[in-house]
Amino acid sequence: MTRLWWVRHGPTHAKGMTGWTDLPADLTDTARLARLAAALPEAPVISSDLWRAVATADAVAGDRPRLPHDPDLREINFGDWEKRRPDGFTGEEARALRAFYDRPGPVRAPGGESWDALTARVNRAVDRLLATGARDVIVVAHMGPVLSQVQRALGLSAYDAFARKVDTLSVTRIAYGPGCRLERLNHRP
Repeated sequence: MTRLWWVRHGPTHAKGMTGWTDLPADLTDTARLARLAAALPEAPVISSDLWRAVATADAVAGDRPRLPHDPDLREINFGDWEKRRPDGFTGEEARALRAFYDRPGPVRAPGGESWDALTARVNRAVDRLLATGARDVIVVAHMGPVLSQVQRALGLSAYDAFARKVDTLSVTRIAYGPGCRLERLNHRP
């Protein structure tokens, strides 16, 4: 059995849809970061290659070994919708955005990726981590990748996975193999 300790990166304070846009995280709450680091096991740390995840991983790693960044752990690619606020969509764009959230799965943003594509990409990254045989791994990533694994663990539809909350600097712990079991969701140390 391998337990992945999913940590959502620190807040970006971005007001628009932030997928592959490489924004920094606000890591000024050092007391919260210290509590988070103390709640994590002594285990290797891996992160998405986006700056907000890398910086968060570095902030909580301490003396833990750092694994190479994995681009398969990135947030969903919102394509042409990157950095846009949902309240700025009108007409056909607004209908497409509504379909993206109401019927997640194959629907994608223009130039972006679908929930199904994100899930397949993150599952590949997880399967590589599981193949190492490590007992625990800390994975610093984004809301989409975390929710994709909540979906995997609970056997949820994409729509039901979207309904779950994953705060910044929270921990979601999932045990893999055989099967997949959600042990903790959105814990805020």
